[in-house]
Amino acid sequence: MKKKQLWIWSLFVLMMMFVIAGCSSEGSGADGDSGDDNASENNTQDTLVFGRGADSTSLDPATETDGETFYVTQQIYDTLIQYKPGTTELEPALAEDWESSDDGTEFTLTLREGVSFHDGTEFTADAVVANFERWMQSEDFIYYGSMFGGYGDDEDNIIENVEATGDYEVMFSLRAPSAPFLKNLAMSPFAIASPNSFDTLEEDPVGTGPFTLESWSRNDSITLNKNEDYWEDGKPHLHSLIFQVIPDNSSRLTALQNGEIDLMDGVNPSDQSQIENDDNLKTFMRPPLNVAYMPMNNEVEPFDDPVVRQAVNHAINKEALIEGFYEGNAEPAKNMLPPTVNGYNDDVEGYEFDPEQAIELLEDADYAEGELTIDLWTMDNPRPYMPAPQKIAESIQNDLSDVGIEANIQTLDWSTYLENAQNGEMPTFLIGWIGDNGDADNFLYTLLGTGSGNNYSFYSNEEVDSVLQEAQAETDEDKRADLYQEAQELINEDAPTVPLVHYESIMAGSNTLDGYTPAPTGSERFTDVKFTE
Repeated sequence: MKKKQLWIWSLFVLMMMFVIAGCSSEGSGADGDSGDDNASENNTQDTLVFGRGADSTSLDPATETDGETFYVTQQIYDTLIQYKPGTTELEPALAEDWESSDDGTEFTLTLREGVSFHDGTEFTADAVVANFERWMQSEDFIYYGSMFGGYGDDEDNIIENVEATGDYEVMFSLRAPSAPFLKNLAMSPFAIASPNSFDTLEEDPVGTGPFTLESWSRNDSITLNKNEDYWEDGKPHLHSLIFQVIPDNSSRLTALQNGEIDLMDGVNPSDQSQIENDDNLKTFMRPPLNVAYMPMNNEVEPFDDPVVRQAVNHAINKEALIEGFYEGNAEPAKNMLPPTVNGYNDDVEGYEFDPEQAIELLEDADYAEGELTIDLWTMDNPRPYMPAPQKIAESIQNDLSDVGIEANIQTLDWSTYLENAQNGEMPTFLIGWIGDNGDADNFLYTLLGTGSGNNYSFYSNEEVDSVLQEAQAETDEDKRADLYQEAQELINEDAPTVPLVHYESIMAGSNTLDGYTPAPTGSERFTDVKFTE
């Protein structure tokens, strides 16, 4: 009996050896390859940890305006049209093709077939219509009003109707021609979400994008996983993306040097040479499609007086800011529009640093030296256009003190900061704007048009509005440029803000990172990103 049991046991062991041998040879090619290529591929890193200064405010891009939100939502959702990597040139996304009528008031988009939302429902023209109807119905969707002029049946709403003209075809009927219309469709806020998820998008986003939400630990990290059913063949390369909050720039760099993160934004300009001399790291430069600026609430004292606003413009030493905090990677701003955008007016004189002129203007506004006290607000985390907000605020505080303005620096967390900015609760503060589509309209109308949700200075000038609206409807790019140059002359005279700098921001990452291209719009997709061995 014992011999029989031993024989059975020996037979079992022998069979298991054959099974194991068979498993180990699985994956060998027909030419007898050992399968080492597969093994090395499996050993390649497939999770990227991105270090950033602050958390997203929500995961519904249609309700937000901040880059920290768009960093994440760009991975979860797709837009109808998207930008080619590193540019603001258009290429197909959920729409494979598009055409417009001769008069520029109708746009017909042919949609991609065989695409599903993360919840399994099919992407169709009806879903596109549902998204636009949602955005049209409420001023909560700030970007919609900013880019398309108004809401609902309002005559200011450039979109008169959105209609599904087939299962995979949608037609936009406009009340007037809109030159930036297609560029607007590619912007992050106009990502297409599953209509079944509209009520829960802030916490539970459902798009068609290359990644899906795994988890969100507020003010700590957001983890995304690869969408295995993504419509773009072979993409994404990464299995997971982790957005890790590390508020301090220097701490973030230390985490990169220690291998705790793989990519970071908000590099201190003074650290650039250190990174470039580290064989394990490399830098990336984000094109300067931005402006750092200081809005002044034009509706409240003392900034309701343009003479005071002009005085503040003369008081601030922008060259000192660039030398002290940007290490030469910025240029002083005299317009709210960056020089890289068509329509920039280089003939605008701007406001030279002139403390004596500032003092004279304040006296003209009946503010003797030392009589004016203001609160100057700044964010508590670095931004891509402002690497050291607290120190920059202190420098501006000193400049204002030199002309007799006492500025008390106040700080808020990023989410509350944005909310207060939109509500006009901070008379003057530091902020910035990164262009969404490379068009002048996205700076001048978005930031300074009457009623725009991003007009933090609450500036209103009927003549400026008229010129900007004319430029929106003009399809001749040379004529549009002339109109934007005219608008900048008018805006400069009113001085609603203090344009500070245009900054070519620095990013840093592991030297094994491949396929990463910073977007001039400030938020890029990680679809092409992978690691080399």
